[in-house]
Amino acid sequence: MACSFRGRVQLGGLLLSVLGWVCSCVTTVLPQWKTLNLDLNEMETWISGLWEACVNQEDAGTVCKAFESFLSLPQELQVARILMVASHGLGLLGLLLSGCGLECFRFHRPGGVFKTRLCLLGGTLEASASATTLFPVSWVAYATFQDFWDDSIPEIVPRWEFGDALFLGWAAGLFLALGGLLLIFSACLENEDGSSPWMAEVTAPAACASVEEESDGSFHLTPRPVSHSI
Repeated sequence: MACSFRGRVQLGGLLLSVLGWVCSCVTTVLPQWKTLNLDLNEMETWISGLWEACVNQEDAGTVCKAFESFLSLPQELQVARILMVASHGLGLLGLLLSGCGLECFRFHRPGGVFKTRLCLLGGTLEASASATTLFPVSWVAYATFQDFWDDSIPEIVPRWEFGDALFLGWAAGLFLALGGLLLIFSACLENEDGSSPWMAEVTAPAACASVEEESDGSFHLTPRPVSHSI
């Protein structure tokens, strides 16, 4: 199953999309979206995610408690939950479609326009998954930044800071965007013979028509005149 340049671009886009989708799933599960270090007790660290808040103590270990109510969460966390779950669904659907449209995997016959459209649709879904990952991560980071530099909060009050999950989420969105763009770009590339995949559907009926004309011409019978002798 030798791949052309177009097939290698598709395979690279699919691998980047898989990496981005896995990182996005890990980002959703991790509780390290925000961290809080107490100056009075340096041995205690608070972390908060989309689903639970945890406190890490060097003596007692880590204790986590899930959020009891969805409506009691801040608005950015509510939107982040919905969009991150939507991102997983879009990314998984895009992986399935683009995987079936890869040029390198030929089961019965070479794929034409249908496979190219599958890759194009899969790349579009991966780009959408990137947007629905980057938006909630960036919104939570912006809200954390605003709270950290809020002058109305006394300086003695501890401030939340960026957690490791935010950086992983940005990386996941970047991988999904690159993978989706490569899959979309592969739909514009030509095949090994220099022909565009979008022209296969147009040239196929023309070729069939020419064959039919030749066959009609070869089997056409013309009547011969019959002479009567007395």
